Amino acid sequence: MSGPAVVARGLTKRFGAFVAVDHIDLEIPRGEVFGFLGPNGAGKSTTIRMLCGLLDRSGGEVQVLGYDPARKPERLRPRIGYMSQRASLYGDLTVVEHLEFYARVYGLGPATRQRTVRDWIATAGLAGRERALVATLSGGWRQRLAMGCAILHRPDLLLLDEPTSGVDPLSRRQFWDLIYRFAEDGTTVMVTTHYMDEAEHCDRLAFIHGGRIVAQGAPAELKRRHLPGALLRVEADPWAHALDVVRASPLVTDAALHGTAIHALVADPGRAVPALADALAAAGVGVRAIAPRAPTLEDVFVALMAGEQARAAAAPQGAGRGCGTPPPRPADQPREDAR
Repeated sequence: MSGPAVVARGLTKRFGAFVAVDHIDLEIPRGEVFGFLGPNGAGKSTTIRMLCGLLDRSGGEVQVLGYDPARKPERLRPRIGYMSQRASLYGDLTVVEHLEFYARVYGLGPATRQRTVRDWIATAGLAGRERALVATLSGGWRQRLAMGCAILHRPDLLLLDEPTSGVDPLSRRQFWDLIYRFAEDGTTVMVTTHYMDEAEHCDRLAFIHGGRIVAQGAPAELKRRHLPGALLRVEADPWAHALDVVRASPLVTDAALHGTAIHALVADPGRAVPALADALAAAGVGVRAIAPRAPTLEDVFVALMAGEQARAAAAPQGAGRGCGTPPPRPADQPREDAR
C-alpha cells in the first residue's frame, strides 16, 4: 500500500480544561525511523496512544496505515506493534511462556509461533533465559522481552515509547541495531526518547513542547535551522559565574550549560573567542579552553526548550497550554497519558 504510514492533521487531546496535545500535524513516510522528542509532560505518550487507537482524540484527523484508528481499530491493530513506556509484563510467566502468549494473541499458527518465538529469543540474546520468570529479569532483559512482544507478528508500524529508558549503554546500542533491522525490512518505526545521541540516528524528528510541535525535520536540517552561527565550548571555573559572563556578552546569541562546560552560540567565532577569553579573565574566571565544536541535537533540544519556556513565561497568565494547572485526572486515566 502506498502513501505515508502516519498522517495527523490538527490532532488534539483534552482532559477537561487541560490540553495535552494541541493541534499537531505529523506525516511519517513508510520505512522511516521517526523520532518524537520532548520533555516529560510534553504530550508524547498521549500522541502515540491516540495513533494506536488506545485513546480517543478530542479533535483532528488521523490516518494510520490507511485507517482511522478510532473508527477501524480492528483493521489497524493486527498491523501495528506498540511498546509502552511501562510495558505490561506478567511476572509469573517465564520468558518463553510470555512470548508464546503474545504470539497466540496475534493469531500466529503453531508452526509460525514456534519459529517466531525461537527466532526472537536468539535475536534478543535471551537464549539461556527461556525458563526464567519475568519477575526475576533485570530492566534491560525485560525491555528486550517487551520489544519481542511488540514485533512477533511482524507489524508494518512499530510504536516505541522510550524503549531504552533505564537500560545500560550496550543494551541501548543493541536495541537500535534491532530498530534499524526492522526499518531495513520495511517496518515504519516511531520512537520517543530522551537520549539525543539516539535521536541523531533517526531519519526525521519532531520536537513537542506543551502539547505543540515546535520543530520538525532531519537532524542536520534542525541543526542548521535552529542553531544559526557557530558553537563554542567554554571550559572555565567557577562555571556558574562563567555562564553569567558568557551570557552577558553581546557576541553570544545563546548559551547553556552542558555538564560543567558551556555551549555558546555565536555569529563570529573569530571575534568571540578572544572577546570571551578577555571578559572571563576580567571577571576573575579561570579559563581552561574555548574552542569550536560541532553542534548536536542536545544543543537544538536545549535551545528549543529554553525558547519555549521563555515564551511561556512572557505570555499573559492563563494564555498558555491548558490555561494553567491541569485539573485532577479521572480515576481511570493513566498517569502516563499526560506525557
